[in-house]
Amino acid sequence: MSKLDLAKEKIAYLKFWLGIMVAVEASLTGWLLTNFPSAHWLLVFAGAVVLLAIGFGGYAIHTRIEKKIASLEEL
Repeated sequence: MSKLDLAKEKIAYLKFWLGIMVAVEASLTGWLLTNFPSAHWLLVFAGAVVLLAIGFGGYAIHTRIEKKIASLEEL
């Protein structure tokens, strides 16, 4: 497998996980908005913390994808 193909596969793998993170974040946001008044405060707080963590994780994966795409110019 050439270096270019390997880099493309790594980017595709990162995009897959970024998509999963976006889907989980959207689902969790919907749950928080729907159940905010009736859920226990600890669940709402934990959901908000997890939402922030997933957001930062998604941003980290996004920056890794951008770096890998920029490195494709060298190949």
